[in-house]
Amino acid sequence: MSAFHREQVLSVKHWTDTLFSFTATRNSGFRFLNGQFAMIGLEVDGRPLLRAYSMASANHEEALEFFSIKVTDGPLTSRLQQIKEGDTILVGRKATGTLIADNLIAGKRLLLLSTGTGLAPFASLIKDPDIYDRFETIILVHGCRQVSELAYGEQLVATLSADELFGPLMAEQFIYYPTVTREPFRNRGRVTDLIASAQLFDDIGLPPLDLATDRIMLCGSPGMLEDLHVMLEQRGFVEGSHSEPGHFVIEKAFVER
Repeated sequence: MSAFHREQVLSVKHWTDTLFSFTATRNSGFRFLNGQFAMIGLEVDGRPLLRAYSMASANHEEALEFFSIKVTDGPLTSRLQQIKEGDTILVGRKATGTLIADNLIAGKRLLLLSTGTGLAPFASLIKDPDIYDRFETIILVHGCRQVSELAYGEQLVATLSADELFGPLMAEQFIYYPTVTREPFRNRGRVTDLIASAQLFDDIGLPPLDLATDRIMLCGSPGMLEDLHVMLEQRGFVEGSHSEPGHFVIEKAFVER
């Protein structure tokens, strides 16, 4: 198991029948950039059972945090959703991922577009003081099917807004836009449609997408990623990577299982 750190679960919170989050100890040698992911999981029958998880905690925090779906027949998540305080999880020693600020060309406005547990890497990023130095405005969009699925993100934003360091930054630079598709709510509709129609920008009172100023990070369902990828390229936005920064970046590592 030398490729993994063994960490102890510190807390578990079940948000809905399909969503939960948990915290765990963090090895002092585990380093990551905000927005990255690692392979995490459990030892099952003497072998590691793993999948990619973004750190929802920031790299300056002592504990690790993860935000996960529950899949009844998922090889890992069917087991992981049953963890409790004191249990042991495996955390890969190496973090990676494309959702880091250095993969973007300098800009003025950062859009963090997520659905479901795709919120996790952005939970890490909005706790990074450097992001507020790099961009004048940060817009976090979180799309879910039902209002109850927004709870993790709503609590995250509320906690940060009350924080001594981040509260003033968020008051001046941060906009949170939750939206749902299947229930009445103040914001309704798919993230893709809200951007294509400019409804999102009308709702927050800001100009629509602008190639000159906007930089975008995407993490969520395969359908959302594909639709927005096409839309952005049609508007002249260029995808960035570790080798060549661009106008937008996509995390493609996650498959719900």
